[in-house]
Amino acid sequence: MLYWLLYPLKDIFGPFRLFGYITFRSASAAVVAILIVLIFGRPFINFLKAKSIRQKIRVEVPERHKIKEGTPSMGGCLILLSIIVASLLFCDLTNPNIVILFTATIWFGLLGAYDDYIKIYKNKPRGLSIKTKIVFQIIYGIGLGLCLYFFGPEGYATKTNLIFVKNYVINLGIFYPLFIAVVVVGSSNGVNLTDGLDGLAIGLIGIAAFAYSALAYAAGHVVISGYLDIIFLKNGGEVTVFCAAILGASLGFLWFNSYPAQVFMGDTGALSLGAIIGTAAILVKQEILLIFVGGVFVIEVISVLLQVIYFHRTGGKRLFKMAPLHHHFELKGLVEPKIVVRFWIVGIIFLLFALTTLKIR
Repeated sequence: MLYWLLYPLKDIFGPFRLFGYITFRSASAAVVAILIVLIFGRPFINFLKAKSIRQKIRVEVPERHKIKEGTPSMGGCLILLSIIVASLLFCDLTNPNIVILFTATIWFGLLGAYDDYIKIYKNKPRGLSIKTKIVFQIIYGIGLGLCLYFFGPEGYATKTNLIFVKNYVINLGIFYPLFIAVVVVGSSNGVNLTDGLDGLAIGLIGIAAFAYSALAYAAGHVVISGYLDIIFLKNGGEVTVFCAAILGASLGFLWFNSYPAQVFMGDTGALSLGAIIGTAAILVKQEILLIFVGGVFVIEVISVLLQVIYFHRTGGKRLFKMAPLHHHFELKGLVEPKIVVRFWIVGIIFLLFALTTLKIR
């Protein structure tokens, strides 16, 4: 909005030229998103308490989690609000990628909010069934895939960057919408499964958002994309601003969500933020790299799959003390903050490796 209003006035007031720079608008979006969460965080938490919007703890978690029963939930509403406001202020709203990211935010925000509503007000700790959530995730993924298939960037609509190989991209053709659905479902549920310890998921989301801010900037810059041998996307750079808003909102929310958490983001935040990061990866043609950028999320999902497979194959034995993996370390005696920080460190290592792959070709 400010880009629309102020940048055209650059010849009248020189400093307005700053709004023409993605780097300036990205930094501004991040700062605004942080400030929104920090300023409204405490009143919002008080509102959640007053409305009895509190976390319901499932029985399949470590015993120490029982003390978290009653902690305000649905903090994801504040995260998404801060992202939307910051993006409305500093993104180019005519950019089709921004429209898609707003669509993802609203679609998955509503899905997550309804899931939280069922958990809190219908007294169903599991919320929506896994099948129902996956169906809605697939509908969005297929819809986005078809949209990009028919209206995506000319010449690259069904293509994606391949890691470790120079001057080569994968053309998925008619299978592209299915591929997009897999990316969206995987990223959304990966974050949701990881959101089990105070500050864990939101910290990793911040790391992933930072990564895709950099990747989007590179994809939208003709010189940098040429140097790195990645697909140049004329509208890709604007994704940087949106991802910066996610980074800012994540840091702001971490202020209240760090141990001991004063508020949880709930599925309103977890489902939507995972899907938004997945969508950003799709829009900048770095879907495969998401495996490394979200490496901790991938490990958490794999730990659950291995636990289920091992349990059925061995007649009831467990590979881990509990899945997802962060609960396994809890039951081994590690305190929650130590697990969270170590997972963050692993996430940063994955981030550095992911960025390094751009030159390991």
